[in-house]
Amino acid sequence: MSRINGFIGRRNLLKLAGASGLGLAATSAGALLWGAQEAVVPQSAQAQGRPPAIDADTALKRLLDGNKRFVEDKRQNLQAKLRLQETAAAQFPFASILGCADSRFPAEIVLDQGLGDLFVVRVAGNVASQTAIGSLEFSTAVLGTQLILVIGHERCGAIAAAVEGNPLPGRIGGVVEEIKPAVRRVRNRPGDAVDNAVIANIQYQVEKLKETSTILSNLLREGKLKIVGGRYDLDSGELLIVT
Repeated sequence: MSRINGFIGRRNLLKLAGASGLGLAATSAGALLWGAQEAVVPQSAQAQGRPPAIDADTALKRLLDGNKRFVEDKRQNLQAKLRLQETAAAQFPFASILGCADSRFPAEIVLDQGLGDLFVVRVAGNVASQTAIGSLEFSTAVLGTQLILVIGHERCGAIAAAVEGNPLPGRIGGVVEEIKPAVRRVRNRPGDAVDNAVIANIQYQVEKLKETSTILSNLLREGKLKIVGGRYDLDSGELLIVT
């Protein structure tokens, strides 16, 4: 099997995507992006600079260790100018993040990771939209990350709007509609309605990634991918795994 960044090659992406029209569309997009990645990676970098593949469990531990450093105010210097130069030619992220676009959740900072370490997709409500799913298909099937971590956070405005259920202007309402199925799951659960919905939404978006993407589901079945959910505490900065 041909490989790039320690993972599958372009010829195998079609097999991974399956024969459905949606799979073929995703494959075509991935192939175009693949070409861009290959174009910026010199042969010497591919041969000498590629780090070893990192499995999902190791990647998750690295993220949790980084978050622990952040909480304890012991962050490492992982975003220096030297790191910028090291990552200019190619990217080799060890994990993918689907997180909320909230300004209080900069993933690289709160997980204490550096330039080139994480492939981050951020959208309000950490919603697994079609664009987000396509981006994560690229990060896993092409870049080779073996962990997707879906992170929601307390007091999320998008979740609160979905709980309230009031009409919203523009395309904001479309984002909220993607969250409402999770809200319905915990509508009558005791406790804080928004926080219950935050956790339910993390779990729902994890399920959506597993069930609606042929590429991701095939990687999961082959043991080449894990998808995990976590809740970020805005007050303490701590990440808690909830799936």
